[in-house]
Amino acid sequence: MKVDILAFGAHPDDVELGCAGSILSVIATGKTVGIVDLTRGEFGTRGTVEIRDQEAQNAAKILGVSFRKNLGFRDVFFTNNEAHQLEVIKLIRLHKPDVVLCNAIEDRHIDHPKGSELVSNACFLSGLVKIETQADGSTQEAWRPKQVYHYIQWKDIEPDFVVDISAYIDQKMKSIEAYSSQFFDSKSKSPQTPISSQNFLESIRYRAQNLGRLSGVAAAEGFTAERVPGIQSFTNLF
Repeated sequence: MKVDILAFGAHPDDVELGCAGSILSVIATGKTVGIVDLTRGEFGTRGTVEIRDQEAQNAAKILGVSFRKNLGFRDVFFTNNEAHQLEVIKLIRLHKPDVVLCNAIEDRHIDHPKGSELVSNACFLSGLVKIETQADGSTQEAWRPKQVYHYIQWKDIEPDFVVDISAYIDQKMKSIEAYSSQFFDSKSKSPQTPISSQNFLESIRYRAQNLGRLSGVAAAEGFTAERVPGIQSFTNLF
């Protein structure tokens, strides 16, 4: 049940928007990735919970992740408290990721920074041996991921590093378009939202291309880090 990377999102589609290209790139090297959605996005303006559940599974297949789970926290109203932290800790200890990806540290939607802080706190707490959690009737071992990285969402946060996703930008966009209830559809009769415009959908590709331009590749995704990233050799830089 161990995975190399565990990617968290406050809502189904957060992971796709923020780091789908990076997920695709590491899976291509043989690494394993799981996705955990904190909520089912039940208060979203467009679509239904059932539709979004199916869209999330469709997107997971496009990405080729090992699994996708939903913690069922209450959309908009979940809090960063002990009860929610313990649920996240259980999954971290169950899947033992070396790297955790999570929401932007600051963003337009209040669930994004809230989810970011919740997951970050849980990653630290998961390493404390005196915090006991149970799974399948057994006490879990403490586990702390080596790194926690935050992807970028609505706001143009300056990244600490970028990942080259040049070979995966088209597949990233397909995983986003799997959420047809949420994003631009010229035939849709649903109410318009900040993310349902054609401009927003196009901006995902534009941002990747711009980060690519700045870093010398065709397309890239940016991340912020909780501690200074290091490399073993200058040759690791592209």
